[in-house]
Amino acid sequence: MFRRYVERGLLAGSAGGLAFGLFVAVVGNPLIHAVEGMGHGHHGHGGHEAAAVSAATTNLVSIGGGILWGLLLGAIAFGVVYYFLEPAIPGEGTTKRYVLAAAGFVSVSGAPWLVLPPLPPGVETALDIRTAMALYGVMVLAGVLACLLAGYAYDRLRTRGVGVPLAVAGSLVPLTVLVAASLLVSIPVAGEVPAAMATAYRGVAIFGQAMLWIVLASVHAWLGTPDIETPPDSLDHDADPASLSD
Repeated sequence: MFRRYVERGLLAGSAGGLAFGLFVAVVGNPLIHAVEGMGHGHHGHGGHEAAAVSAATTNLVSIGGGILWGLLLGAIAFGVVYYFLEPAIPGEGTTKRYVLAAAGFVSVSGAPWLVLPPLPPGVETALDIRTAMALYGVMVLAGVLACLLAGYAYDRLRTRGVGVPLAVAGSLVPLTVLVAASLLVSIPVAGEVPAAMATAYRGVAIFGQAMLWIVLASVHAWLGTPDIETPPDSLDHDADPASLSD
């Protein structure tokens, strides 16, 4: 049974990862190239050919990386986590998938980006790589904790007879606390790009990750939940010999 959940998670992850990789190749990479090319002169004919080859290679790497990322998220979130926490996830049927996808987005991307937002090329944080990675990991754990508390609050309020709107409002309290706490952290950055370009870059990054989780949830819902089946050999073992002879 557990294997079937993981298999469905991998299938959903492959679809979500492919969609994400294509989005990065079609939208993300050209935007990065535009940011990197700001202030640079024009290349010659040979430079354009080399750039075309480099762009094709980059796009292939982006698509492959997107698929691997989707497979990882699908196996963990919609395989392992969904298998063990399905009864505790608020909602029914398809709603559970989108709630889990929202929690995954908040944990993996949303919470860390509150203190370490996506930065365009040429802009870096003042933190060294180890400190930045440690802070990122702490925010991932904070996002997971906030989502678990949100789900717990929703279930508790619903069991007490509170309506869905009030239960949803109550579940947002841990997430609001997470956002408020992140405002106390300010990470300086080095490097400059136009504000509009930086905003566009962050918007593309956020949209890409959100799209990945939405496709994951949608495909996983379309695949359905594995049915509990008894292996054929156990059926033969448990069957009445007299009935087998009929």
